[in-house]
Amino acid sequence: QVQLVESGGGLVQAGGSLRLSCAASRSIFRDNAMGWYRQAPGKQRELVAAITSGGSTNYADSVKGRFTISRDNAKNTVYLQMNSLKPEDTAVYYCNGDKRRSGRSWFPTPYDYWGQGTQVTVSS
Repeated sequence: QVQLVESGGGLVQAGGSLRLSCAASRSIFRDNAMGWYRQAPGKQRELVAAITSGGSTNYADSVKGRFTISRDNAKNTVYLQMNSLKPEDTAVYYCNGDKRRSGRSWFPTPYDYWGQGTQVTVSS
């Protein structure tokens, strides 16, 4: 059964922090690269951060040095720690796995299925 459940979003002032969580089904998570994506109003969904099955990470330039992606393989959960938040980080955040089942990809190709996402709003 495919499942992606994001949580942890909210309203925060610029400069603040949030920690997002994504509980994934084992079929998506195990031995697979995972990614966090975001979609702002009127914009396309973009990859924010990725983590391989071995824990190697990659970040979009816009979040590098501020966001940290991590995973807990025992819990089938991926996290996104977001610090020094900016108003331009406002978006709905989603997680997904790599449908090619490449555990080593820094640019995962997401499954067609998406969870409900979690809203992050950063006020100036």
